[in-house]
Amino acid sequence: MEIVKENGPITGEQIAERLNLTRATLRPDLAILTMAGYLDARPRVGYFFTGKSGDQLLSEKLQKIPVSKYQSRPVVINENVSVYDAIVTMFLEDVGTLFVVDDNSILAGVLSRKDLLRASLGNQELSSLPVNIIMTRMPNITVCQKDDLLTDVAKKLIDRQIDAIPVVREAEKGLEVTGRITKTSITRAFVSLGNAESE
Repeated sequence: MEIVKENGPITGEQIAERLNLTRATLRPDLAILTMAGYLDARPRVGYFFTGKSGDQLLSEKLQKIPVSKYQSRPVVINENVSVYDAIVTMFLEDVGTLFVVDDNSILAGVLSRKDLLRASLGNQELSSLPVNIIMTRMPNITVCQKDDLLTDVAKKLIDRQIDAIPVVREAEKGLEVTGRITKTSITRAFVSLGNAESE
């Protein structure tokens, strides 16, 4: 990279000559540096340094990741389910957020751990209290679509101070839930990218 930085554009043959290597020996390394974005190559011109740091390249990769790559299966309940059943579902599914749908499977609300905790602190009968009484309702729900950028959704999670966002698609009667993005999803993407960078 130093040779290219100081002498670019420079051909593969010229680089090989300076390092006392064959062009064939150098070819895989140049391919990796080019694929990683550190170098760029132009036919009959040679290699040149892109001027991008590892952080800039990582940032560019992050900016291109769609929600669909890291979304997971949503945990959905009907709006007429009791708060008690919602609590049981949350524990059995080991999630922090439930997405509430109407009888047409259209997004109607969201239930967080806080919502369920708040409801259980009162002296209400949880098995007879429907979740539609305590849920956050549309249109006050932050949603995303599978083609949205993961970085934009991460910003929404931080700005709204929420743990999960439903991935939705337009349906005839409203929004259908097709997935979810959580803080864990974002962390998984970050770790995956970090591991790819160190390989």
